[in-house]
Amino acid sequence: MKKRILAILMVMAMSTALVACGGNQKSDAGGDGEKADSNNEQSAEGGDLAVNVILKTTASEYWGYVVAGCENYGKDHPEVKVNVQGASSETAYDEQLNIIETNLASGEYDGFVIAPLQADMVVKQIAGEKKPIIAVDTAIDAPEVLSFVGTGNETAAYEGGKAAVEMAKEAGWEELKAISISGVEGDSTATARLTGYEKGVTEAGGEFLKDEIQYADAVADKAYASMEAVMQNHPEGIAMIVCNNDDMAIAAARAAAGNKAYEKTIFVGFDGIQSACEAILSGEETMSIAQNAYEMGYKAVEICVEAINGGKVDEFIDSGSAIVNKDNAQEQLDTLKSYLGQ
Repeated sequence: MKKRILAILMVMAMSTALVACGGNQKSDAGGDGEKADSNNEQSAEGGDLAVNVILKTTASEYWGYVVAGCENYGKDHPEVKVNVQGASSETAYDEQLNIIETNLASGEYDGFVIAPLQADMVVKQIAGEKKPIIAVDTAIDAPEVLSFVGTGNETAAYEGGKAAVEMAKEAGWEELKAISISGVEGDSTATARLTGYEKGVTEAGGEFLKDEIQYADAVADKAYASMEAVMQNHPEGIAMIVCNNDDMAIAAARAAAGNKAYEKTIFVGFDGIQSACEAILSGEETMSIAQNAYEMGYKAVEICVEAINGGKVDEFIDSGSAIVNKDNAQEQLDTLKSYLGQ
């Protein structure tokens, strides 16, 4: 009898164990299902997204502001992982192309923000890419690119050209002539700025000497040499020297320092970086057309996230620009330092 009772108890124990196991399996399955539903729900709302930002370089002041904007978007939106990379310099073309190729193939990212060094080469690399791509600073003419976030270079230079003429009038110039020291000949950004300068200067009553454009490859030492050539050709002085960036404007002003015919020349730069503000405050550069590089970076990531989540984005988003002169150079300088935590 005892043996029979013992056997019954063993059977009951085994049955209870089997039910328990079955219950656990069902609970696990239910748990996975709930997890899957949760993941789907997160995905629909944005979830943990990864955005790869590939810039021309991260090794300059200007690009430092773009980096700060991108990274601060990630800080403001912790559900978005923002990875910022860039080539070692703006002439490291192959390096950037390798970064783009590697990251597109990695499968680690939900979307990309790219500032191309060679836009035509990047067009080939991104052909057929299904994940959202946003161009920043420099446009990429490809159907895979959903939006371009950057400065309206022609519009900004147009406003700068008009402001330069007014400053030249105030300085006492009667012949309101302007010569441009530009970047790389044929570069789309340099061309847009040249077009804007010409329109602005002409509309404000000045004369843009189109046949005397100096191409200095956006480099300070070449701009210095270009300015020496301008002074040789125009010993009487020129009212305005409008440049493709601040480094060139500062170099041109230094080349003309001590030349009495150029004491009242208006030296115009483009970018509005810290060195420009300091040069304006010290009386070297006269004015700069400031790009909002921080906003450019922040907005580019924001638009990329919108596209990842299925939102419709505008083809072009102007990140804005402003004229910097002696009246607001200190304010601009303080703002720029705050972006970099200085």
